[in-house]
Order: sequence, then structure tokens, then C-alpha cells
Amino acid sequence: MTSSKIEIQLQTLPDTAGVYQFFDAKDTILYIGKAKNLKKRVRSYFNKEHEYGKTNVLVKKIRAIKHIVVASETDALLLENNLIKKYQPRYNVLLKDDKSYPWICIKKERFPRVFSTRRVIKDGSEYFGPYTSIKTVYTLLDLIKGLFSLRTCNYDLAEDKIANQKYKVCLEFHLGNCKGACEGKEFEADYLQNLASVREILKGNFKNSLSVFKNQMKTLSADLKFEEAQVLKEKISILENYQSKSTIVNPKISDVEVYSIVSDERYAYVNFLQVSHGAIIRAHTMELKKKLDEPDPELLSLAITEIRYRFKLQSDEIYVPFKVDLSTNLKVTIPKLGDKKHLLDLSLRNAKYQRLEQLKQIKITDPDRHTKRIMNQMKSDLRLDKAPTHIECFDNSNIQGTHPVAACVVFKNGKPSKKEYRHFNIKTVEGPDDFASMTEVVYRRYKRLLDEGQPLPQLIIIDGGKGQLSAALKSLDELGLREKIAIIGIAKRLEELFYPNDPIPLYLDKKSETLKIIQQLRNEAHRFGIEHHRNRRSKSALKSELESIPGIGDKTRIQLLQTFKSAQRVSFAKLDELEHIVGKSKAQKIYNFYNNKK
Repeated sequence: MTSSKIEIQLQTLPDTAGVYQFFDAKDTILYIGKAKNLKKRVRSYFNKEHEYGKTNVLVKKIRAIKHIVVASETDALLLENNLIKKYQPRYNVLLKDDKSYPWICIKKERFPRVFSTRRVIKDGSEYFGPYTSIKTVYTLLDLIKGLFSLRTCNYDLAEDKIANQKYKVCLEFHLGNCKGACEGKEFEADYLQNLASVREILKGNFKNSLSVFKNQMKTLSADLKFEEAQVLKEKISILENYQSKSTIVNPKISDVEVYSIVSDERYAYVNFLQVSHGAIIRAHTMELKKKLDEPDPELLSLAITEIRYRFKLQSDEIYVPFKVDLSTNLKVTIPKLGDKKHLLDLSLRNAKYQRLEQLKQIKITDPDRHTKRIMNQMKSDLRLDKAPTHIECFDNSNIQGTHPVAACVVFKNGKPSKKEYRHFNIKTVEGPDDFASMTEVVYRRYKRLLDEGQPLPQLIIIDGGKGQLSAALKSLDELGLREKIAIIGIAKRLEELFYPNDPIPLYLDKKSETLKIIQQLRNEAHRFGIEHHRNRRSKSALKSELESIPGIGDKTRIQLLQTFKSAQRVSFAKLDELEHIVGKSKAQKIYNFYNNKK
């Protein structure tokens, strides 16, 4: 399809909800999307130059457009989700989670069994789930087993077979785990009553079971059946203990879903919590791989649709961190405080934890990808044209103008390159003038790099505020590097980042990786500069009258100080004492030096 034909088709698209598909010259699906208004959404791809390069590449490849009109945006979401799963277009978000999940099944049969399974068979049986953790399934089954005596055998307990005594009780009956329904020792009505309590527990409602057990315990106590009452008391304790551990908010919060999202430049992590009667009965984190730098609201909408479809969720209300486009029948709440906000924060922590775990794994298995991700993040956070794979940071150090020094530390790919660290002794500045010192060292550093043909950094960081930054800029202007190297200043007090000719500082998130690397650079420059400054002060402090004695070298001075501990004691030493340490010739020179002064 030519561009003129595409333009004609764009003009004829309907103003209704639907799903659109982009095809390339080989009739391969490139991208599938949904829209409230097909015409507006599809035309937006062709009406402007996009911020992200991938989107521009996609638009250039489009040779055909197809669309499907649906009744509502909800239908569009579901259709988009199904089509993406079927065709897996190159430029669509990848939902990286297609494993099977465990269910708890209540089998459709006489005296129904309760067990875990990964296969859903449409035979009329009840299925609870799917659960994202098999551990949760085992915990629930162990709880149910401890509370109710349900059968585990797979016998066909038809009335006629029980009446004909086809089966015999097994070991489970003798252990007290089964009441022997196979021999007619348990009424079906009692068994089904227990099963109703099991259903409520699986739904997260413990109130009914607790009420039943407490009433039975009171009845047995009144009848002086204390041993049986004690058994029920232990079951109540088990149930209350489980309830206290599973309930995290007000039990009045029931039948809601909680969603949150954390994303970086390539991946997004969506956490989901299902809450019933104040208890989390299901939790799951989904990983999504971005293709076109999709915004978080769009990714979250996609993930919610997929999760609700996958887990067969029917809640009427969801909690989310921001507004999302979903079904009009679904109540969307954005909590600001209280128990609801507590749930949302919990979900967000889980999403962040999942992302952190993934990053740790990537750092081990694919360090290059980890480095590239951090560099791209710094590029985005600091508004740079290039990823700062080579960063240099400068810091001045002096005490009231004495022994002024400066340090330059170098980071490559976010890590220190210590062999490229450099010290500077200030040569042209007199007195405590940090600005002039910064101008000098920046000029000397990059004049040398230019003369030697060495690679220049993508970013310079100046430890200081606007004054220090302006001083460094003078040198870059003189060298003609102003437009070639990005430069920022960092103020210590509030971690403010200053840009040239911008009066408003940039504040990064205190927990961001970019700020942590900048702080590491600043701290390393400070440490390296202080170390050099201390060495200079130490050398200066060691200078004494001994250095003024003609014909006395460093080795001799060290010998004298090691023996006499100070220059003053050397001055009072007798000639024979000096001869014993350094010999007659040197001893005479030292003795004459001090005695002539006297």
C-alpha cells in the first residue's frame, strides 16, 4: 500500500472503539493495538515525528492497515490481548509468562474429594484458582486436612456399592483422617456441610467455619464431652492462627484486586494481589518486555486485562496507582491513604522486589546488558544526548589556601577506572581561590587529552554549585569543548544538580541508580583529593632543620629521626653519639651546624 493509499484509508477510519493492525510489505503483522477512537489513534502514528526511534522505524515499515470494530473498549482490550497472543507481533509488548498454574479441585462426585491439579477438566467439578504458588496450595490443603475429615481415596462411592459392602476402610480411617464413608460410617449431609466450609475457606472467608466450630464446641462442653470439645478447640486455634497470618488489612475489604507497576527502559513488572475478607488469597508478578517504549498506563491496562483473563477474575473493584482505561463496569479506585493505600504499597513493594531480583540475575548472567541499562537510564535521567560511558569528576582540596590540590576520578561504564585517576598540584593560583583552581585543573586536564589525542568523556561532574560549574565552563570554552562534552555540578547539601545557563536545579530520586553513581563519583573524587592533600601536608610537616644541613641526605635524616625521635634531640646530641649513628664525617657536619647556631 502506498503512502497515498494509507492517507486515504486514514481518512475513512471509523470514530469508534476497535483494534487496529499494521502490516509490512510482506503482509506480516508488525503491531496490534486497541483504541477508543480508531481514527484518532491510528492517525497519531503518521501526524508527527515520534520521540522514540523504534516508533519511527515502525511507521516507516507500515504498508497496510486493517481494523476490527467492536462494541466497547473492554471488548477491544480482550480482542487485542487474544490477537497478540496468537500472532506475537514484533513491536508488541511481550507477556513473559505462559506456564501452567495449580488449581484446587472439588471433584463432582458423591463424597467429593479435594485435591490439587494443573489440569482443568470440564466435568462439572469446582476449581479454585489458579494459584501462582504451589506452596500456597499445599498450605491450604494442609489446613483443610487438619480441620475436616475428607476422604482421599478414589473409590466410586455410589449408594448401591456402599450398601453391598464393596469397600473396606483403609489406614486413613484408623488414623482418624477419614470417617469411613466407604462403609457408610458417615452421612453424606454431614460431609457436604464440611465441604461448604471448605469452599468458604478457599474464598478467604473464615467467619462461617469459626462460628460452626465454636457452636459445636459449646454443645459438646455442655454435654460433658470434653475430649471431643478439646479437638474442636485445637481446630479453632489452627484456623484463627492461619487467619491472623493471612489477614493484613480490614476484613471488610473483600473481593478486590490490587495492581501496581514498576518499569525501566526495557521491561515492566506488574504485581497483582487478590484480596478476600482482608486476606491476600493470590499474588502474582508479570514481566512485560517493551517494544515501543509504551507508557506505564498502557502497560498496566494490558497486564490487568491479561491477568483477569488468565485467572478468571470476577471482582467488581480494582485498586491501581493511577487512572487506567478499562471496562466501564469495573470500579477503578486510586487509594490515597488508609488500608487501601497499604495494600497498594504492598503490591508496589512486591513489584520492586521482582524487578530487583531480575536485575541481580541480569548482573550475574549478562553484565553487558546490565551496564547498558544503567547507562541508558543515566542518559534519560540527566537529559544527555549520549550514554555517559566515560565520566570524569573533579574536586578541589585545601586548608585556608595552604597546599591546594585537585583530583580527577574516571568512571568507565559506571565503574571506577583507578589507573586513570589524576592528581593536580595547583600552580597558577595563590591563596584560597577554589574557582580559579577549578578553572586551572579542568584546562590542564583536557588540554593534555587533546594534545595526546586521548578520548574525551561524555560527561564531566563538578563537585560544587553554580560557582564551581561556571569556573569549569571557562576552560571548556577556551578549549572549544563546550558543545562536545556535557557538564553538570552537584551541590552537597541537597544533592542538587546544576546545568549551565539553567537557574533551576535538577533533583533526582534519592533511590535512583543515576544519583547513586553520581554520589559515588563525588565521594571517590573527594577521597582521592583528600588523600593527596594529606600526603602533601605530611611531607611539609616532616620538613625540619635537618633538611637545612649541608651534605645530609634523606637516608641520614631518617636514621637520625629513628634514633633520636625528633630534630630537637638531634641538636642536643654529643659528637660521639652522632658518630656512632652516621659516622665521623657526617657527625661533624651535624655537630658543627647546631653549635655554630648557638
